[in-house]
Amino acid sequence: MSGSRLMRAIRVREFGAPSVLQLCSEVTVPQPGHRQVLIRVRACGVNPVETYIRSGAYARKPSLPYTPGTDVAGVVETVGEGVTAVKAGDRVFTTNTESGGYAEYAVAADDCVHKLPDALDFAQGAAIGVPYFTAYRALVHKAHAKAGETVLIHGASGGVGVAACQLSRALGLRVLGTAGTPEGVKLALNNGAHLAFNHREEGYTDKIMEAIEGRGVDVVVEMLSNVNLGKDLQMLAIGGRVAVVGSRGPIEINPRDTMAKESCIMGVALFFATPEEKRECAALLYAGMEAGWLRPVVGSQYTLDKAAQAHHDIIESPGAAGKMILNVS
Repeated sequence: MSGSRLMRAIRVREFGAPSVLQLCSEVTVPQPGHRQVLIRVRACGVNPVETYIRSGAYARKPSLPYTPGTDVAGVVETVGEGVTAVKAGDRVFTTNTESGGYAEYAVAADDCVHKLPDALDFAQGAAIGVPYFTAYRALVHKAHAKAGETVLIHGASGGVGVAACQLSRALGLRVLGTAGTPEGVKLALNNGAHLAFNHREEGYTDKIMEAIEGRGVDVVVEMLSNVNLGKDLQMLAIGGRVAVVGSRGPIEINPRDTMAKESCIMGVALFFATPEEKRECAALLYAGMEAGWLRPVVGSQYTLDKAAQAHHDIIESPGAAGKMILNVS
C-alpha cells in the first residue's frame, strides 16, 4: 500500500461545541508501524468522554488536529511487523486506536485489537470496547464485587450500564438498575437486572431500599455522580463501595455518610489499566461472547457526517438506550 491513499475522517481543529467535528474527505490513510494493525472501520462507538475531550474540558487533551474515537469494529486491512494475533481479513474490535476511530481506516496497537466472533455484527462490535472494559474495571478491579453481593447500576441503560448489568449477572451478583425512561428500565431488565427503577420518579431511592429490605447495596456503579453521589452514600451497606464512572460537574456530599458505613468512593479510569488487567478482562469478555451472555445493545446509529449530531444527542437526550454508534461503511 502506498502512503498516499485518502479517506474520509472527522477532524477536530479546535476544542469547542459539537460543530467543531468536521468531516474531511482528504485525510491520508494511516500506516501501521511495529505491532500495529490497520483496520477498515465499519462502525465506531460514541462515548460520553469523547464529548468532554472535544469540548476541551477533559484533563488529558490530544494535540490538535485530531480524530476522536476509540471503539471501532471492522476488518483487518494490513498488519505491521511483529503482529501475530490477527491477520488481514480478520473481523476485529478495538479498545483504543492510535489514529482515531471516526474514520474509514484506523490504526491500533495490537494489544488493543481483539477478534470479533461471527455471532456479533460490526455495530455490536463497536459497542464492546470502552463500555465493557470500563464495567469490568469498575466491578472487578476497583469495587472487588463478589458473587452474592448486591450491585446498583445507576444509569443502567447506556453503553456502560448495559455492560455492567450483563457482567454483574454473569458474576453472580444481585443486580439493581436505574434508568431515566420506561424504555430504559425495560432495557435494564432485559439485560440482566433483577429489578429496575426510574430515577426520574420522586422517591425512587425509597423503592430501592424497600426492595432490598433496607439492607443496603454493596456496590454502586455510578454514571452521573454529580447528581447521585449523595444518595448513593446513603443507600450503601456497611463496607459498601461506589465506583465513579461518570460525572458532569461538582456535588456537595457529607463525608460523615462514609464514616457511618466505612464506605469507599473510588474513581474508575480505563486509561490506568495495566496490560495484565486488560488481558484478564479480554479473556472474560471473550468467554461471555462465546457463552452468549455478552450481547451489546446498539442504540441510536448515525452516519459519519452526522458525528456532531451524535455528540449533541449523547449529552442532551433524556435517557440512554444502548450504545450510540457511527456507521462508517
